[in-house]
Amino acid sequence: MHSGSLTSRLPKTGETIHGHKFFIGFGGKGANQCVQAARLGAKASMVCKVGKDSFGNDYIENLKQNDISTEFAYQTQDAATGTASIIVNNEGQNIIIIVAGANLLLNTEDLRTAAKAISRAKVMICQLEVTPETSLEALTMAHGSGVKTLFNPAPAIADLDPRFYTLSDVFCCNETEAEILTSLAVGSPADAGKAAQVLLGRGCKVVIVTLGAEGCVMLSQTEPVPKHIPTEKVTAVDTTGAGDSFVGALAFYLAYYPSLSLEEMLRRANFIAAVSVQAAGTQSSYPYKKDLPLDLF
Repeated sequence: MHSGSLTSRLPKTGETIHGHKFFIGFGGKGANQCVQAARLGAKASMVCKVGKDSFGNDYIENLKQNDISTEFAYQTQDAATGTASIIVNNEGQNIIIIVAGANLLLNTEDLRTAAKAISRAKVMICQLEVTPETSLEALTMAHGSGVKTLFNPAPAIADLDPRFYTLSDVFCCNETEAEILTSLAVGSPADAGKAAQVLLGRGCKVVIVTLGAEGCVMLSQTEPVPKHIPTEKVTAVDTTGAGDSFVGALAFYLAYYPSLSLEEMLRRANFIAAVSVQAAGTQSSYPYKKDLPLDLF
């Protein structure tokens, strides 16, 4: 769950400012990515843990409303449902604070229960909103079953276990995450290409660095020269969750259109994420297949 406030600008330390809108919505990177993939037509299942509280109940209901299997959406008495506080300014830029809560209690036992579903998937997405050990275990299980792994190292940690790279078929991060992981400043597509080369050197098959309005940069073991894939200019209303829209869309294409070139998948994922920034909110801004141009499918 997340609560958000719209303000004319982001507050400074110790400063209180007036906002002009307050909202509560559903969030969590994994859930956002799952919802976007499902709205494009993917058959999706979410492996997560929420609290036995009203937020947790609402959260599971929200997944069901989006046609996502909740068989492995566990509820626990031992922690509250994870939350995020989001502040968005007039330019659509944001600050987000996450309190992981029950997410951190998702464990290997829970994964074993979901093992069959994981091994049957075409693509599995992992992030770092659960403990790194749990994500690593999930990636190991998927990798061992020949399932394509899409890893989104968010929120980023500087000392990422090296196995995260070797277990990632597709390693997808944004500029900030790329900076934390490589200690290189990323301010342009060229910088993103340099950071991506460092990440590729750590053993990923494909690296994608997303750059917001600048689209993304890709490179792979087979095409080790960075390629910038721009996106069309749009007026951003709220960029919250755009990266998750992109990741969910990419997972959808990897699963259902595996013969498309990676570049074409990324063009389409850029387009879908650009649609999402033109509406307020996170999941509420994610487009459905029926509302998108036919040539995306």
